[in-house]
Amino acid sequence: MKIRAAVLHELGLPAPYAKSKPIKIETLELDPPRRGEVLVQIKAAGLCHSDLSVINGSRPRPMPMALGHEAAGVVVEVGEGVTDLQPGDHVVCAFVPSCGHCLPCQEGRPALCEPGAKTNTAGTLLSGERRIHLNEGTVHHHLGVSAFADHAVVSRNSLIKVDPEIPFDKVAVFGCAVITGVGAVVNTARIEMGSTVAIVGLGGVGLSALLGAITAGASRIVAIDVNDAKLAQARELGATDTFNSRDPEVVSLIREATGGGVDYAFETAGVVPAMNVAYGITKRGGTTVTTGLPHPDHHFSFPQVTLTAEERTLKGSYVGSCVPARDIPRFIELYKQGRLPVEKLLTDCLSLDEINEGFDRLARGEASRLVVVF
Repeated sequence: MKIRAAVLHELGLPAPYAKSKPIKIETLELDPPRRGEVLVQIKAAGLCHSDLSVINGSRPRPMPMALGHEAAGVVVEVGEGVTDLQPGDHVVCAFVPSCGHCLPCQEGRPALCEPGAKTNTAGTLLSGERRIHLNEGTVHHHLGVSAFADHAVVSRNSLIKVDPEIPFDKVAVFGCAVITGVGAVVNTARIEMGSTVAIVGLGGVGLSALLGAITAGASRIVAIDVNDAKLAQARELGATDTFNSRDPEVVSLIREATGGGVDYAFETAGVVPAMNVAYGITKRGGTTVTTGLPHPDHHFSFPQVTLTAEERTLKGSYVGSCVPARDIPRFIELYKQGRLPVEKLLTDCLSLDEINEGFDRLARGEASRLVVVF
């Protein structure tokens, strides 16, 4: 079938993207779903820094690639062997497909699925194959999803059935921003009620972490960003303290304000300066968690002695250490109860044709979450 999709042909074109137009809206040929695959009509797809990091070259991927990985839609057709989904079901896409058989999957850590990581890097579906074509040439899949398109064929292992009552633009963000941010708080760090928390970087993931910290019972939540508008948004969402990290004294100011630092600091910006702040404001005996994906050539350094002498913990969190099939329905239930108001993260809805301008807004830090609505 013919689909309309956003395709990246070249890495690292300069901003502003409204001018350089790295993303082209193309008419592609989409193969039907094969065994273990599902055809999904995409209804909403969020713009994420993981997409932006491919566009700017920080996360190199094979080209050309149909971008988009945070999405929700409706099942149109199922391939052979798919018996637990049917046309009309509402689904959210998970950007790491879980094979269910490798050691990490067997250990309950599907975010670290080894075949999933391999095929995501190669730009294929979990089967190792591709279903998108342009002028008889193959187009690569982005994280097994390629959601900036009106339709996508994805592995059944990349889909979670969800409540059809939730609007698509709201439920889409559960596929990346929410599970990454909330999951980092409740799964990776497992914060205790009454603990103190800091969040460095207030994009969709950072603000989701803030909401997760509130839900988990943090007594004090420090929000840090370079953008005053985002700091104001964090205060509206429930942050108790805010600091602009452009201040060269920000680490000492936060340590003074919190009596030596926080119990848990979360770095969600994906840049080394943010990680320096996060580690610097973690107290003795505290835990620093990073969800960011910086350029692979960028290195973070710290005094190694602090890990021992101060009993520090430094942890990475990918996909919020989530089991998507378990956690996305749980988080949606909290949203329905009003305890996880993710609708407050949404900045604006866009058309597919506005996607380059949307990534300009994301790169400039002007938006928490922009969603393309089909």
